[in-house]
Amino acid sequence: MTFTGKNDPRETPSYVIPEAAQCLRMPITTLRAWVLGQRYVSNGKQQIFKSVIRLPDKRENLLSFNNLVEAHILDSIRRDFGIKLQNVRRAIDYLKREFSSDRPLLEQSFEMNGVDLFISEYEKLVNVTQEGQTAMRPIIESYLERIDRGGDGFPVRLFPFTRRREMGEPRTVVIDPAVSFGRPVLVGTGIPTSVIAERCKAGESIEELAEDYKRGASEILEAIRCELRVEAA
Repeated sequence: MTFTGKNDPRETPSYVIPEAAQCLRMPITTLRAWVLGQRYVSNGKQQIFKSVIRLPDKRENLLSFNNLVEAHILDSIRRDFGIKLQNVRRAIDYLKREFSSDRPLLEQSFEMNGVDLFISEYEKLVNVTQEGQTAMRPIIESYLERIDRGGDGFPVRLFPFTRRREMGEPRTVVIDPAVSFGRPVLVGTGIPTSVIAERCKAGESIEELAEDYKRGASEILEAIRCELRVEAA
């Protein structure tokens, strides 16, 4: 699949920050800092870190599908290595210079050789040990394997984690900007995971839902897992 033209659905402002954070199973406060920046006090003066993810229209504070993918990749190192906002931005700025690209995390070349560049620069910034550097690659790769790319080399589908963020997790739920307005759905269908979760909360069993939607019970369970909320801190 390849999207073309000015109305590329991947760039459409579609997700409020809490919704995007839930899709990515990450803290709302972290995602908000990445897309809106963060205020802090230094030497008694209020300062601000600039955002590291560029929103399509900052006045709306809505993320696009491409923003989801960028946050998904950045979360791979924040999750296990306590990444700080200023170091994320400096590492991304380094990639921008190396790739002559405004959004290097979205490009296929990031998967080819950008990971090593990113890890190398990150190591310089935060003094990661050699062991930490070695451990970082498989973590990032487990996130990258959940992205499908189109003919232009850019992401077209994201399979959000529903379990422990590990390599080989089921790709049962998908976020596709061309399906159901980019909301999480069961793969191969237009069935929103939110609808399945709401019916489950209303008292319908997994078996009943599986029969109703003609899907496996394991798929229904993954849809419900996708809608489990995470702490916003």
